[in-house]
Amino acid sequence: MTTYDDRASLTDLTAVVERVRGSVEGVIEGKPEVVRLSLTVLLAEGHLLIEDVPGVGKTMLAKALARSIDCSVRRIQFTPDLLPSDITGVSIWDQQRRDFEFKPGAIFAQVVIGDEINRASPKTQSALLESMEERQVTIDGQTYELPSPFMVVATQNPVEMEGTYPLPEAQRDRFMARVSIGYPSPDAELQMLDVHGGVSPLDDLQPVAHAHEILKLIEAVRGVHVADPVRRYAVDLVAATRTHPDLRLGASPRATLHLLRAAKASAALSGREYALPDDVQALAVAVLAHRLLPTAQAQLNRRTAEQVVQEILQRTPVPAAPQQQTGFGVHHGASAYGQQPPRRL
Repeated sequence: MTTYDDRASLTDLTAVVERVRGSVEGVIEGKPEVVRLSLTVLLAEGHLLIEDVPGVGKTMLAKALARSIDCSVRRIQFTPDLLPSDITGVSIWDQQRRDFEFKPGAIFAQVVIGDEINRASPKTQSALLESMEERQVTIDGQTYELPSPFMVVATQNPVEMEGTYPLPEAQRDRFMARVSIGYPSPDAELQMLDVHGGVSPLDDLQPVAHAHEILKLIEAVRGVHVADPVRRYAVDLVAATRTHPDLRLGASPRATLHLLRAAKASAALSGREYALPDDVQALAVAVLAHRLLPTAQAQLNRRTAEQVVQEILQRTPVPAAPQQQTGFGVHHGASAYGQQPPRRL
């Protein structure tokens, strides 16, 4: 048992994350909030779904994040003729050894880029379910562990576009967060023409962090403290989605866990050893909205899942900061959320 040094770990986290952030933002112009969310999901051990129209940089963001980390990277182009075995792997008969030999598929990498994931059939999409949740693959009764860290960054076009299949609920629920890049501002687009006009900035992108550093940062994020009022607040938000009249499917308990993990990662990125209700609020739409299914009446009224989550955020009471007893009396403040016993690993 070794003592866990929070401050040293958070200092290391800030330095490494700033290098990765600067590397990715050198490719994705004018979208710092999107880059921050991507790093939050990475450190929270989640998977990221990037949904937007073609040409706004979805695949560029996924590649920039993957190349900024010295990890194994595999890219899967999802097409209607893609087979599940192309993703997970297949056992092939070896004539010399007189036995089956397993050939790993593209999922055996630390960062897996799934490009246009909703162009593949639901059967092929389902090949990702076990690997995303349990970080393993089972082929012919044999289970194979996936490398660590492991993250799936998938891109998809809006479902209304031709030639796409909507992701099933079980698949969407395994993505920690969904982000939409959106169109750049005129200034950012003008700068993009200068940077991307000659050669792709990905060509010169070099790793700025190693896999073992990311593993240490993930371990540091696990140690971020979450006070009971913040936990209750996350549970209340998720529970409200299950009873909202505009939703026929609310968020799952997995969504609560993902929201809590993301809040811890967000707190660490802000240099804090404890999570605040603000962290939960800031991530609620990104973590919850893609899991929800509006009712038919809500769709007729053009009510989106994002609007419902915003309404729930407005209606759900925010917990007050716990009282902090000091030698000068009782005080309230954000620092009170950080009161915790020493942690050990």
